[in-house]
Amino acid sequence: MTLNDAVISAVDALRLHKMRSALTMLGIIIGVAAVIAMVAVGGGAREQVVAQIRSLGSNLLVVVPGNVTQGGVRLGAGAASTLTDDDAAAIAKEIATVQVTAPSVRGTSQLVAGGANWSAPVFGIDLGWFEAREWDVEAGRPFEPEEIARGAQVALLGQTVARNLFGGVDPIGEELRVRNVPFRVIGVMGKKGQTTWGQDQDDVVFVPLNAARQRVLGRNQANARSVGSIYVKVRDGMSIPQTEDDVKALLRQRHRLQPNQDDDFSIRNLADIAATREASARTLALLLAAVAGVSLAVGGIGIMNIMLVSVTERTREIGLRLAIGARRRDILRQFLIEAAGLSIIGGAIGVALGIGAAYFIARGAGWPLLLEPATVLLAVVFAGLVGIFFGWYPALRASRLDPIEALRHA
Repeated sequence: MTLNDAVISAVDALRLHKMRSALTMLGIIIGVAAVIAMVAVGGGAREQVVAQIRSLGSNLLVVVPGNVTQGGVRLGAGAASTLTDDDAAAIAKEIATVQVTAPSVRGTSQLVAGGANWSAPVFGIDLGWFEAREWDVEAGRPFEPEEIARGAQVALLGQTVARNLFGGVDPIGEELRVRNVPFRVIGVMGKKGQTTWGQDQDDVVFVPLNAARQRVLGRNQANARSVGSIYVKVRDGMSIPQTEDDVKALLRQRHRLQPNQDDDFSIRNLADIAATREASARTLALLLAAVAGVSLAVGGIGIMNIMLVSVTERTREIGLRLAIGARRRDILRQFLIEAAGLSIIGGAIGVALGIGAAYFIARGAGWPLLLEPATVLLAVVFAGLVGIFFGWYPALRASRLDPIEALRHA
């Protein structure tokens, strides 16, 4: 019996029992679909996390005001303005692993331009912000040092604000009123997209730090140089945890905190946020992998069971083939081809279903769909190997049948 004859015989056997073959493939279909969905969704989720973290800027620490205690009562985080411009300058000057610092203040304001209005966050920043956040001006120009120093009434718009206030009109050179204070638009920022917590980073207006404190958001009465946060960019190749410890030690020294006192600030490591999101994506992938593994095992057992039934049903046929000259390896090969065929067909169907499921999951979650052709090929090959593994015993049993006893089988 040639290989071609074995393939034709195996296909005929599968076509003879279409429903049984379809049910046998079900476990393989589910398993392969789960594998494809796992790879595509997991890869898309990881890419989304990386893109969101990259949009915030790499190697970043964010220092924000922390807990303070007044009269024995602990106030919540940010209840007091404990950070200043001077803190940011000291961090940049005294910690060698720091590339740049970016102090900022933030508030929300109603914006008016011509007959349009829009509510958006307003950030007061200095020149370090653009380097720390790795955020470039797409049209127009950034702030100049002199404008930052004197608190000039100039503004940079995020793309969402520019679109809602000016539509398709070029906003550069136009007047924008922020809390009835006129600002001249000098540029539009490049697109940043959403943060890891779903905030639209392009829905924002940037003004010089002193302009925000003096004219828009108001000065803090207790400390005119207070800021709401300090972005700290760590130099490439330097240890972020070590820099975090150095920043903490420096700020405790500058704020004259005793060893038994809590920090009056907190430091957020964006790498930790990325690791948390990555762990969530990995957990999802492991869950899908478990489903895939169980489904493939169940599918393989189903193939073994059906092939054993097939051997019993075709005992007389096997005996006849052996009696007229078929070799035992021909019988073994025929049944292995049947088992592998069931798995490969089921794997191909599973690939199609898996891609469809991954598409809808990614679309619903807003993730990119990442699926390499090699992954699809590997899934189908693995499905075929499952069929061969679980079909080996039935095929071996068929090839070892005694021809005389097989011919006597009713």
